[in-house]
Amino acid sequence: MAPPDSATAATRPATRRPAAPKRPRGEGQWALGYREPLNANERSKRDDDALHVRARIENIYSKGGFDSIDPGDLRGRFRWMGLYTQRKPGIDGGRTGALEPEELDDRYFMMRVRIDSGALTSQQLRVIGEVSRDHARDTADITDRQNVQLHWIQIEDVPAIWEKLEAVGLYTTEACGDCPRVVLGSPVAGIAADEIIDGTPAIQQIVDRYIGSEEFSNLPRKFKTAISGSPRHDVVHEINDIAFVGVRHPEHGPGFDLWVGGGLSTNPKLGQRLGVWVPLDEVADAWAGVVGLFRDYGYRRLRHRARIKFLVADWGVEKFREVLESEYLKRTLVDGPAPEAWTGARDHIGVHRQTDGRNYVGAAAIAGRVSGSTLIKVADAAEQFGSLRLRTTVQQQLLVLDVADDKVDGLVDQLKTLGLHADPTPWRRFTMACTGIEFCKLAIVETKGRAATLVAELEQRLADIPDLDSPIAIHLNGCPNACARTQTADIGLKGQIMTDADGNQVPGFQVHLGGGLGLDAGFGRKLRGLKVASKDLGDYVDRVVRQFTKQRDSGERFAQWVARADEADLQ
Repeated sequence: MAPPDSATAATRPATRRPAAPKRPRGEGQWALGYREPLNANERSKRDDDALHVRARIENIYSKGGFDSIDPGDLRGRFRWMGLYTQRKPGIDGGRTGALEPEELDDRYFMMRVRIDSGALTSQQLRVIGEVSRDHARDTADITDRQNVQLHWIQIEDVPAIWEKLEAVGLYTTEACGDCPRVVLGSPVAGIAADEIIDGTPAIQQIVDRYIGSEEFSNLPRKFKTAISGSPRHDVVHEINDIAFVGVRHPEHGPGFDLWVGGGLSTNPKLGQRLGVWVPLDEVADAWAGVVGLFRDYGYRRLRHRARIKFLVADWGVEKFREVLESEYLKRTLVDGPAPEAWTGARDHIGVHRQTDGRNYVGAAAIAGRVSGSTLIKVADAAEQFGSLRLRTTVQQQLLVLDVADDKVDGLVDQLKTLGLHADPTPWRRFTMACTGIEFCKLAIVETKGRAATLVAELEQRLADIPDLDSPIAIHLNGCPNACARTQTADIGLKGQIMTDADGNQVPGFQVHLGGGLGLDAGFGRKLRGLKVASKDLGDYVDRVVRQFTKQRDSGERFAQWVARADEADLQ
């Protein structure tokens, strides 16, 4: 047979082998064999456990000063010791995203004092105040995770500060970092008449067994825990990585409903029930099982997808429960009921009776901003009126426990002179703010001071509005990361630089409306282009609140009204 014509052969299509199927890109999950670090943060954690940095702080950096600190420790491992460099003064918010980390770093630190379940003695509170006065230029903020944050800390002073804190049972270990952070707890655990179950023993077990241990010191990202047996749902359980919520099982009695996968930031998700009932003496084991699962199966390739909420969303709760039971707990968990809804305010402001016949007094500063001197005076006042126990809350508030009937009025009056109001206006009570541009390297606008001036303005402008049976919470955040829970506020204000009517670049806020937890759990309504200059916040809130009071149906909550309101009425 003659060979084929060369021209014909040239035009004949070549035979192609079928393409090999693409291997799915790994997410850095240890349990699936992806142990090689996929980003700089994971390499840093592999190279040296972050808990080891304490020795270098004590032995090297505190002696050599700021310039002796290794950059990998400064912007990485220091977080495990509750330390962040604070923002260098004078940097405009519009430059936040354009500068390198070292350009934003000041030579001073924010120090976060870890306060699990918000439980403090008067002596501990006094020591925090003294540390603030002596080492932190008298700064102090009560955070929405029950901690206290100090600023202007110098590295040379850190060992002495630790010595003072640890002498009274306080510490900063794993207050930040990719690890189990502070465990939120009900501020009225063990004393509230309506409590379902006291979660304090479980919190103490978790802290004693696991905090400061290398077993969980290298997680994919931060891990936030909440445990409360209060029917008020007073630890924002829906937006924690893990939460144990007090319930009564029809057969087994009081215990906890287990939730996983909540969190906010730029991709918010509400936690989901696993549908299980956990008895008090098994909470610590169940907690360790979930944390171990997250450590091994959590996504480590991309930082912005490394929280457990993404794993839960991808797997679903059925698979998550199955893996938890089969690989980590080695037993089947008991099915359980959902928590009952709570219809009132979740905080503990005011004077309330304890189970022992004494009282606790809840008081609010504006957005948690206090001072070291104030904390010392609060500790003194508590002791003067017979109390040795205090609590911080997730609303940036403070409680004094164990107050006798004949001491209540005197304590309330004394706290008010210190800026802590037990009968605050709704605006003082329900306004929260993050750290903001004053100290935070991620912030774009100022928040703490603006919250204070906004509260004062609203107290005057809206004095003619009667107290609402549906209070309106206002949360100010300096950046998109939602540390002040902007997406779950009635009026959430996310800081940004905006152009005003005259074409000037000015500090402003993008507005989220109608977010909430509990009955109105959700992330609210974000209107396209709705931005308000910081200086105009009073006008805006006044206008929206008056529209709400004018248009609301009987008993209607702000979030319900926002969902149905015309867009023009929300502008």
